[in-house]
Formats: sequence, structure tokens, C-alpha cells
Amino acid sequence: MAKPIPTHEYDAVLNALAPFPQGAGIEHIEASLASPPTRRTLQRWLHELIAQGRVQRCGKGRATRYWRPQPPRPASHATARSPVSSYQADPIPLSEDARRIEAHVRQELQWRTPTGYKQAFLDNYRPNISAYLPEPIRAELHALGQNANTEEPAGTRARQIAHQLLIDLSWNSSRLEGNTYSLLETERLLSDGMAATGKAARDTQMILNHKAAIEFLISAAEEIGFNHYTLLNLHAMLADNLLKPPSACGRLRSIAVGIGQSVFLPLEGPQRIESCFRQVLDTAEAIDDPFEQSFFAMVHLPYLQPFEDVNKRTSRLAANIPLIRRNLCPLSFVGVPRQTYISAMLGVYELNRVELLRDVFIWAYKQSCKFYSAMRQTLGDPDPVRLRYRKLIDETVSEVMRAGMNKTRAIAFVHRLAREQVTGQDRDAFIEATESVLMGLHEGNFARYWVRPSEFKAWQAAWQEKA
Repeated sequence: MAKPIPTHEYDAVLNALAPFPQGAGIEHIEASLASPPTRRTLQRWLHELIAQGRVQRCGKGRATRYWRPQPPRPASHATARSPVSSYQADPIPLSEDARRIEAHVRQELQWRTPTGYKQAFLDNYRPNISAYLPEPIRAELHALGQNANTEEPAGTRARQIAHQLLIDLSWNSSRLEGNTYSLLETERLLSDGMAATGKAARDTQMILNHKAAIEFLISAAEEIGFNHYTLLNLHAMLADNLLKPPSACGRLRSIAVGIGQSVFLPLEGPQRIESCFRQVLDTAEAIDDPFEQSFFAMVHLPYLQPFEDVNKRTSRLAANIPLIRRNLCPLSFVGVPRQTYISAMLGVYELNRVELLRDVFIWAYKQSCKFYSAMRQTLGDPDPVRLRYRKLIDETVSEVMRAGMNKTRAIAFVHRLAREQVTGQDRDAFIEATESVLMGLHEGNFARYWVRPSEFKAWQAAWQEKA
């Protein structure tokens, strides 16, 4: 039977850990003790303290770190909230595994062991056999995010809330990168084209790039997927005017890159990067469940770091691909604390552990569902003619703008198409729907029709002609 350990020995160990809130190795504990025992005895004491919950541990071997858990902070008084936080819940509840990951990656860099890209992390994942999200969680997310009408064309749900989604996702994804725009400044930029004063040009460009990329995902909902076309073009839009040389936009990297605040060393070698990128996309596309697909993209795209920069932004928008395709509630990362998200990504990079990122993902998706479900209740049912002829209407509107048609020419063009391509009972409704879209065009919504700003400006001038 083990001999009981005197209380003062425990207290000495706890006092030795006090100066190391981010964790200490066993050699540091020994050096802090006035009369250190043998290494084996000290390890036994630490084991007993861990069992009592008075000490926590992470890492293995020489990377093992011990620390005293912090007492819970008292609840602070309620503070004034911004409009976006009015539908936020309390801070993200973390599992014990997630807390251990967070504690590990928040240690000083010298206490974390450098590590490189591990191919086995990707190889060991088997689509529809492996699962980062447990089945009960996936079922819960399906119930929360499911659209009542499963027969609607891909992207219908996102189109119905497109204006708000553009603002929310652009702002939150940019905020997670350290962008300094406020929510209201983002709304003004995207709705009125007015850049905020005193902001870096890079911040303005980042938000505008998000808008273009989100519009791409919504407008091309039936064509997007986990393939080179979608991911490379998505990256090109997000990185536009932010990378040098410009040719790096939408192109897999051929140079080595580093990760700030991390001891992770990304994969090197263009051929290996291309091979792993193809494997990530093939694996993601083979996953049946849209939420597992979404989360897999958030894990493995940034872990690979396939591009010179803008990898996490690409992964956050790519996480919406299966949600937009299946008409599920989109994920806009509302309220996600930036530091928690960074820690979650570091957990993936350095430990190949997904528990912290999983907690972030689940909480963030539930927040999005709460907000957009409330918004959806204020919207009427979609126009069935608009749904049925969505592609033809989009093509017609695009051609009217590209050709610089005035109202007289546009009316004749729309009527001719209606006679040639629309069934008799739907013709009048098709004409009305198309003309309504044309009358509602402005500088904040024409991009989804793939018209350049110069073409839109020329069309506006023609549209306003009296003749």
C-alpha cells in the first residue's frame, strides 16, 4: 500500500507551479523546490495532485507540462452590446478535451514542441466511416439548419438572406483575421460602397473580397463543390489585390510558409502540396453528411496551407459549400471569439486535435441558426416562377446589362425570350419577375450577374435614357 504523502509536500509542489500559469516542465518544478525528491517520487506526487484535480497536465515525454487550474472567474456585470451580439449566447462552452488543447497552445512557444505536417492525419480519415462530428451532433445540426422545403433549387436558402449573409459572413470572417472594420462600417461599405475613414486599405479590400467570394458561392450554388474550380477561384477572389505577386491568387503555393504564434511547420514541395490538396478535395467531396463535409474543410484546408496566404479565410467560406448546396442554414461565425478560434486552429496544427475547433464549429452553427431562423420568419414564401426560371432570369438580366440595353430594347428582348423559352401560362409572370429584377438593380447587387463595374455603369447610362 502506498505511503500517504504529507500535505506540506503537496503544498510545496503547488507553490512551485504558481509562477508558471502557462505550465512548467518537471525540471522547472524540481528547480523551484527547496528540497526536491527523486524524479520518480515527484512524478508520483504530481500524479496524485492530478487525480485530485489540483494540477493539470498536457503533452507527452519531454513536452509534458503541468499547471495549476485557475479558479472560475466571477460573472461580470452585463455590458452594452452591439446589434450583432443581441442574439449571442454565453461564451462558447468547452469540453474538457477542448480546454486541455487551449491550455497547451496558449503556452509560450518555448514550451511547445515544433512539429511538421503529418500525412497520416489525412490518410487515416475515411469518408463516411471516420467522423469528426458524432452522429447525434450531426442529427441535431440537421434539425436546426434544415429548410422546410427540400425541393427548392440549390442556393435558394442563401439567396433569401443574401443581403444579411453578405454583411455577417464578410464581417465575422474578416474580424477573425484581425480586420478593424465595425459591423456598421462593413454594412455601409457593402451596401453603399463607402469605405470607412481611417482604416487600412487592406481591411477594406479584405471585406470587398469576401463579398465577391460569397456572391460567387451563392450564384453558382449548383456548380460549386470540393474541386479545383471552386477552391482555386474562391481563393482568388478572397486574395484579390492582397498577395504579391498577383499570380499567387488562386494558385497552389510553391514556396515555404510559416504560421504566426505557432511551432507548426507546414508541408513543403509543390508536388506534395498538389497531391495532398487533391486528396483533401477528393476526401471532402466523398463525405455524404454536409456538416461533416463542412467541418472537414475547416480542419484540413488550413492544416495543409495550400496557398501562400488566405488559407483560413478560404476554409471558412468553403465550409459553407455543402450548406449552400443543400439549402441548410449558412455558417457566418457570428460571435466567435477570435482568440478561441486561433487556439482551435493551433490545436489542429500542433496536436492534430479537433475537439476545440469542433466546439467552436457547433456553437457557431447554432448561433447562425438562431439568427437566420428568426430572419426567415419575416420573409414571405419565394416566388415559384422566380424559382422555376431562376437561371433564365439571371441570364436575361446579365445580357441586358452587358449589351447596354435601354428600357425599350430590354422590354422587346425580355418579351421575345418569354415567347421562345417560357410556357404560355408562365410568360406574363416571367416578364414581370425579370422586369422587377431589372428595376431593382443598383451598384450593391449587380455583381451576382457576372457583370463588370464598367459594363454596369454603361448600362445605367443607357437605362436612364428617355428614348
